[in-house]
Amino acid sequence: MPVDPPANDAPWYADGLRFKCTGCGDCCTGAPGYIWVNQQEIDAMAARLELDVDEFERTYVKQVGIRRTLRELPGSYDCVLLDADTRKCTVYEQRPRQCRTWPFWDSNLKSPEAWQECCEVCPGSGHGKLYSLETIQQQAAVIHV
Repeated sequence: MPVDPPANDAPWYADGLRFKCTGCGDCCTGAPGYIWVNQQEIDAMAARLELDVDEFERTYVKQVGIRRTLRELPGSYDCVLLDADTRKCTVYEQRPRQCRTWPFWDSNLKSPEAWQECCEVCPGSGHGKLYSLETIQQQAAVIHV
């Protein structure tokens, strides 16, 4: 009796995905949402902006239930840390893990169609450096978005 080959459990992106940040700032704008932050990230961003942690939290962070998120600019959904003139993150080197792991979020990796939608809104997704399956999975495991 023939034996079926083992099922391939590899994700659809097993050969890797390409990404190169273009610095466009598009991922810092758009629909309303949350950029979840923890205390270590808050401390690092405050230091980057040379602010007291309490002052940084009062100005840039809001509480949502038991979690904390960066604020959005009034009248838009832009991240409060996005420079409106340069379209650059003012704390880029200390940006939160949620930002650091873009575009390798669960929501973008759930299917080839979801990845294609990501590529349509992010000019760097699908281009540039080829990231390995291992790296993608490590990034996706950092935070679930």
